[in-house]
Amino acid sequence: MPNSPTRTDLLIQQEHDTIVQTYKRAPFVLTGGEGATVFDAEGRAYTDWVAGIAVNALGYGDPGLQQAIQTAATGLIHTSNLYYTAPGIELAAQLVEKSFADKVFFTNSGAEANEGALKFARKVAFEKGLKDKTEVVCFEGAFHGRTLGALSLTPKEKYQKPFHPLMAGVVVANYNDLASAQAAITDKTAAVIVEPVQGEGGIYSATPEFLRGLRHLCDQHGATLIFDEVQCGMGRTGKLWAHEHSGVTPDIMTLAKPLAGGLPIGAILMTDAVASAMHAGEHGSTFAGGALVTGVAGHVLARVSDPAFLAHVNEIGDYLMDRLSEINSPLVKEVRGKGLMVALELTVDVSPVVEAGYQHGLLLVNAGANVIRLVPPLVVNREHVDELVGKLTDILAGMG
Repeated sequence: MPNSPTRTDLLIQQEHDTIVQTYKRAPFVLTGGEGATVFDAEGRAYTDWVAGIAVNALGYGDPGLQQAIQTAATGLIHTSNLYYTAPGIELAAQLVEKSFADKVFFTNSGAEANEGALKFARKVAFEKGLKDKTEVVCFEGAFHGRTLGALSLTPKEKYQKPFHPLMAGVVVANYNDLASAQAAITDKTAAVIVEPVQGEGGIYSATPEFLRGLRHLCDQHGATLIFDEVQCGMGRTGKLWAHEHSGVTPDIMTLAKPLAGGLPIGAILMTDAVASAMHAGEHGSTFAGGALVTGVAGHVLARVSDPAFLAHVNEIGDYLMDRLSEINSPLVKEVRGKGLMVALELTVDVSPVVEAGYQHGLLLVNAGANVIRLVPPLVVNREHVDELVGKLTDILAGMG
C-alpha cells in the first residue's frame, strides 16, 4: 500500500499548480525559526547561511524585532504618501544622521531603489539642460535587479537575453579596472552604478583605489556616482555601509534587503544636489515608506548600527574566513569577503554542495556556478561557524 503524501508533498504540489515557476526551490517547506536556525514542516532543523538572501540580519524569533512589529501593527498600516506619518520621517532622519546623505526616498525593494536612482541621476543632467547626458556605466559581474532598467545594468546573458530590447545607453566596463572605467565614462555619462562588494557576481570587493578613481571620474565628467548597497550594506561587511572601507562617498546609495528585518523596503539615499533636481509629481510609490515597515526598520537600523553589533560581525566574519581557510580539500580554490559576506570558491560546480547541505542541516546558496555565498544572519556565532566548517569538510571529502 503506497505511503500517504506528507504535508510537504501536498504543499509542493499545490505550489507547482498555482505559482509561476520562476524559482527552483529547495525540496522542503519552511515553517519557523529561532536564532540562526530554521525548521521545516517535517520538523527538520537547518542552520541558515542564506538569511533570506542577506535579509534576515537579526535572525529568527528575535524578541526585539517581534516587539517592534507588534508595536508598529497597532498603529497605521497604510496611508499612502499623500499624508505625513511619523515612522517614515523618523527613519529618514536616522538614515541621514548615520550616512553621507541629506535626503531619502523610500521604495519597496532593491530593484525599485535602483530604478529610482537611475531616474534621479538622469533628472540631475536634465535639470542642467544636458539632454544628451543619458548614458549609464555599470560593470561586469554586477547585479542590480530584475526590473527592466535594473536588468539592463545586470550584464549577464541568461538574465537579459529573453527580454531585449533593454534600456538604451548602457555602457559596461570591467570591475576593479580603472582604465576600463576611464574609457567608458565620458561627458555623455549621467550615472555610474557600482556595488562596493559584488554579491551575485561572486563576492568581489571593489578596491579603495577603484572607488576613488570612479569618484574622480564622475566629478571630472559631471556624472552621478551610485553605490548599490542593497546586499552589502547595513552592517553586512562589518561597517554600517560597505563603502566606508574605502573612505569614498557616493552621490546616491541604494539600500533594501536587511533594512526592515524581512519586511519589504528599499531606500534611495542622496545628497541635496541630487534631491534638488526632483520636484513634486516626478516620482512616487503607493506603498513605499509606510508607517508599519518604516517603524520596524527604525528598530533594525538602531540595532545594526550599534558599534558592539558591528564588532560582533567583524569578529565572527574573521573567524569564518580563518576556519574556511583550514578546510583541506583540493576542491577549494579561494576564500574571500568582508565581515559576514564571504565566498567559498570551488574548482567545481557548487550545486551538489548546496543539495548535500540540506541533508546535513545547512541552508547554502551559490553566487555563480563555482561559489558558495555565505550571508548568514548577522547574529551567528563561533559554534555556528564550527558546525558549518565541519559539515562542509565532510561534504567536500565525499565529493572526492
